[in-house]
Amino acid sequence: MSSILWHSCGIDDVGVDSSWMDEAEVQRFGRMRFEKRRSEARLGRWTAKQAVSIARGRPTEPHALATVVVRNAPDGAPELFVDGVHQPTVIAMTDRADWAVTALRDGPERIGCDLELVEPRSAAFVADYMTDKERSQIESGSRELLANLMWSAKESSLKVLRTGLRRDTRTVEVHIEDTTVAEATWSPFSVSVDGGRTRHHGWWIRFGVFVLTVAAEVPVDPPVALVQPPPLATAIPGHGWMESL
Repeated sequence: MSSILWHSCGIDDVGVDSSWMDEAEVQRFGRMRFEKRRSEARLGRWTAKQAVSIARGRPTEPHALATVVVRNAPDGAPELFVDGVHQPTVIAMTDRADWAVTALRDGPERIGCDLELVEPRSAAFVADYMTDKERSQIESGSRELLANLMWSAKESSLKVLRTGLRRDTRTVEVHIEDTTVAEATWSPFSVSVDGGRTRHHGWWIRFGVFVLTVAAEVPVDPPVALVQPPPLATAIPGHGWMESL
């Protein structure tokens, strides 16, 4: 598995009981006070377990997923364990509006992924989080797509750096050559880090109102979906966690 593989799941796919979790996960989810956070965490872990199991030809029934576990490293980045053994596979996770994506690649090079909605972003948001060059491109093109695409690419790059939003988003600058590509078609982007001292390489794709980005430390081919067509291709955003309130 040298290519980046990815998989998506929706909130309705998640197992209703705890048979797919190990004991630590059961306890962790049980300690979460807010239903939204618990729902997102369960969806993210379910998607990761499914992705790993499909990629490795393992059973995907709920009871078989308990031995596939994602734990957080001290810096918060996800790390994969299978049957209690730490795996060299690099994993990245993201969720938005009742949908989650997991990306996988055999390491050691880091990857990151981020899922966003193509939705209105305020002028203040663009001013606060984008560089001058990014703001200029956003205002001169398809504003909603570009603002969310660039934000998503930044999030993916910051996950590669394993800093997340602890780092100033303007220290990573996104370069997008073409936003006119057809829907459900991967298109490249790059990210300059710290004024170009480091460069990340990435791909983005749009499915309806969702935009997905994947970034890596090294040049990579377009990501490959583990299931065709990917469930995200027909996804409808939601807020299922609110139904339980």
